[in-house]
Amino acid sequence: MSGYPSVAVVGGGASGTLAAVHLLREARARNTPLEVVLIDRYGRHALGQAYSTTDPHHLLNACANKMSGLDDDPGHFLRWALDDGLDVSESDYLPRQTYGRYLRDLLADAEEWPVRVVRRVKGTVSALTRDRGVRVHLSGGGGIDAEAVVLALGNRAQSARPPIVDEKSPGYVADPWAPDALSEIRDGAPVLVLGTGLTMVDVAVSVTRAHPDTVVHAVSRHALLPRPHPRPVPPPVPTPIPDGPLGIGDLLRAVRLAVRDNGGDWYGVVDGLRPQAQRLWARLTPDDQRRFLGLAARHWEVHRHRIPPPTAARIADLRAAGRLHLIRGRLLRATAGPRGLRAQVSTDGAVRELDVGWLVNATGPGTDIARDPLLARLVADGVVRPDRLRLGLDADPGGAVLDASGEADDRIFTLGPLLRGSLYETTAIPEIRAQAAALAPRLVAAITPAARRAASAG
Repeated sequence: MSGYPSVAVVGGGASGTLAAVHLLREARARNTPLEVVLIDRYGRHALGQAYSTTDPHHLLNACANKMSGLDDDPGHFLRWALDDGLDVSESDYLPRQTYGRYLRDLLADAEEWPVRVVRRVKGTVSALTRDRGVRVHLSGGGGIDAEAVVLALGNRAQSARPPIVDEKSPGYVADPWAPDALSEIRDGAPVLVLGTGLTMVDVAVSVTRAHPDTVVHAVSRHALLPRPHPRPVPPPVPTPIPDGPLGIGDLLRAVRLAVRDNGGDWYGVVDGLRPQAQRLWARLTPDDQRRFLGLAARHWEVHRHRIPPPTAARIADLRAAGRLHLIRGRLLRATAGPRGLRAQVSTDGAVRELDVGWLVNATGPGTDIARDPLLARLVADGVVRPDRLRLGLDADPGGAVLDASGEADDRIFTLGPLLRGSLYETTAIPEIRAQAAALAPRLVAAITPAARRAASAG
């Protein structure tokens, strides 16, 4: 223990790391002593789910010049990569494990011993209680006292549990991002993946490289793949959105017209919409937000969250070679079968049976916070409340969570994917780093009285 005022950051992935980095930088600018307690369930501090992969073929989904972790220095990641000896240009897509090293370096560089430090804790947070500060309870017993807490939990667990007879089956992978989750899928047996999004793409890349005979079947409701990034990337195209009340029909109509006026090229239109996305989301009524989630969200995601050209080429090769099959449908059930599991898939009104060795749940981030034990506990205790769509937590514009009565808490904050209900576009590095930078002064203000007491005590 440093004896300095502390901020506990729950979640050690990109959201938590960038919150800690910007907080440490703000504390340095204000000459405020500080201890950041960074708590991660798996001990993957600064890596989290996204950047803990060890597969060098898992690439960033954005080029190097867009991935700075510092809100006031957009070229920082590219300079770091060049200083690290990497042969990289601003339009290259680097491995995600490289970005994990960058985040760890960024966090280490933000520390300033002995007055501004990071204490890395491996553990699972089970509850928060309020007194003068916040008590962070750990599931194994004990806890941490902090002046303020940042909930930086990242994306939630998979959105669906498949109808499988035994979820403890050795052929079932519930979380492909758990440590070593895919390491055993190298026997050449067919693999059924639930989902056709970004996670499925990474799973397919890994398991087909692990064995030359592996065939992947990927099933989802729409069977839509993320679109590839073009080379070169066209400039963003402004999309005029009508003033006044905005309905989902008005928004979709404006986008279609913009694509038409851009010669059918949607890349620039989507990139031009991104800076407006949070404001446009806030202008929609709750009913229209729900309609968007049900009707258009998947189409937006495959065009907005794209895959790098090398990954797109690999996926195209796998499909051409018959090693990746997309199935539009849904899994009815999976039972024990001759090759491990027999899956029944409903597709186009018929039932298709697949004998596979492995079933991987890659359905993407969950959308119901009630399935997260910590969030469910915080809601039950009245410490937080869900947003109106139940995609995350309700919070004020600065990230302070709202309790059960709707009051903003001046000690508990959040950022990143947990703000999806109010911001929607809040999962990428540019949005998260901006939120982290805006949150840092509020956190320093929260700990300032304790910092003054510590200074008075010598």
